[in-house]
Amino acid sequence: MSPLIALLQQLRPGVPLPLAHLERAAQALQDQPGPAGRVPAKLWDLALLDPARSFLAEPGKGFRARLVELGWGLAGGQPGCCPPELAVTLEWLHAGSLIVDDIEDGAETRRGKPALHISHGMPQALNTANWLYFAALQHLATSGLPAPVVARLQSTAIAALASCHCGQALDLSARVPELVQRDVPDVVAATTALKTGALMALAAELGAIAAGGDAATVSAIASFGSNLGTALQMLDDAGSVLSASREAKGIEDLRGAHPTWVWAWLAQDVDVFTWARLMNALQAVRDGEDPTALLTELRRRIGHVGRARPAHQLSRACAQLRAHTGEHPYLQAVQAEMERLKESYV
Repeated sequence: MSPLIALLQQLRPGVPLPLAHLERAAQALQDQPGPAGRVPAKLWDLALLDPARSFLAEPGKGFRARLVELGWGLAGGQPGCCPPELAVTLEWLHAGSLIVDDIEDGAETRRGKPALHISHGMPQALNTANWLYFAALQHLATSGLPAPVVARLQSTAIAALASCHCGQALDLSARVPELVQRDVPDVVAATTALKTGALMALAAELGAIAAGGDAATVSAIASFGSNLGTALQMLDDAGSVLSASREAKGIEDLRGAHPTWVWAWLAQDVDVFTWARLMNALQAVRDGEDPTALLTELRRRIGHVGRARPAHQLSRACAQLRAHTGEHPYLQAVQAEMERLKESYV
C-alpha cells in the first residue's frame, strides 16, 4: 500500500490544526528585544492567541493540507518527507479567508459554533484573519527549504491571495437577479476559479514546488488543484440545496442571492420565461418571503444535475492530471478521497 494512501486512510475530518506552530509564532514576539518583548505573555495570549485558538480548534475537513502532500508526491517528493510547514501555512491562509468570509457575509455560525466576529467582535476577528495571512507567509521561511525555494513559495502564495480577493470582490458585488441570464455561468465560474480554485491550486502547487517538480509538472498539478476546487465548490453549492442538514446555508445563499453553481446550471438549462419566474421568486425571498417553496423547487430541478456535474468535474480533473503523470499511486488516493468528500457534501 502506498504510504500516502495509508496516511489518507488514517486522517479523517475532525483533526484539529497543530496549534503549537501558532503559539511559537506568538512566542517570537515575546522574545524580541524592546517593548514588544516586555508585554505580559497573558496580554499577547488575549490579543492574538485566544481568538486564533478559538477558531482553529474547531476541526474542518483538512483536505487542503492533504492536497499539499499530494502535490509533493506527484512531483516526485519522497513519501512522508513533505515539510509540515507547507500544510500549516495553507491551513492558516484558509482559516484567515473563512474568518473574513464570515464577516463579509454576515454569517452567524461557523462549524456549528458562533462565528469569530460574533464571539470575539468584528475588529478582533478581522485583525486575527489578517495576522493569519501574514503569519502563514512568514511560516514558510521555517520550512528548512533553500531560500530561493522559499521565495518562490511566498510569491506563489501572495499571487493566490490576490486572486482570492478578486474573486471575493465578485462574490460580494454580483447578485443573481441583477445579472443577465447568459452571464450567470461565467460569473460563477470566474468567482470559483479566483477563490476556491486558486486556494486549492496553491495547496497542490506548494507541495509540487517544494518537491522540485519541473515547470510542466508543477503547472499540471496546479491546474489539477484548480479544477478540483471547482468540483468542491460545485459540491458545496449543490449540497446547500440538496442536503437537509445544510438547509441553513442554502437559505443564507438565497437571501443573499449569491451567484452559486445552482443558478449557473439553471441559467444554462431553463428557458427565459422560467428564469424570469425564478428570479421573481428569488427577489421575493430577498425581500423577506419564506424561502421554503423556492428551495423545494430548486431541489426538484437540480437533484440529478447537482450530483452528476460535480462528479464529471472530478473525473475530468483526474483524467487531465493522469494524462501528464500517467498512472500514479497518489491518483488512487485522490480518487478515494474524492468519494469520501462527495458523501460529506451531498
